[in-house]
Amino acid sequence: MTTLAAAPSNWFRRAEYWLDGYGKPAWIAAMVLGFIVFWPVGLALLAYMIWGKSMFKSSCRKSSRMKTVYGSSGNSAFDAYKAETLRRLEDEQAAFDAFLTRLRDAKDKAEFDAFMAENRKRRETETAEVTQDA
Repeated sequence: MTTLAAAPSNWFRRAEYWLDGYGKPAWIAAMVLGFIVFWPVGLALLAYMIWGKSMFKSSCRKSSRMKTVYGSSGNSAFDAYKAETLRRLEDEQAAFDAFLTRLRDAKDKAEFDAFMAENRKRRETETAEVTQDA
């Protein structure tokens, strides 16, 4: 049987996880409702959101999601597979970034060469007109 001291904590934790499931809008709605029902409740929720949940730093569940992505799953074979896959994807991303850089450089060179050819042609035309007028 649970004690009376443990019961509010369980209820509070369940409410916290439930609100986290819906994200920041749920926390804000709960705070507004708290202010409407009884202003100290809204004020307490606001204080908890600011200092307890780090509301303004990131989303409520982002830190736990990131821990799941980069942390250990407890299965060494899966962790090795995940590490290899992430390494392979990072290598592919680096290769693709290098490809895009080469592609941009080639496009820039082609545009510059076209500009120089057009400029050279314009100067030759101007020079030819000046010599014909003289």
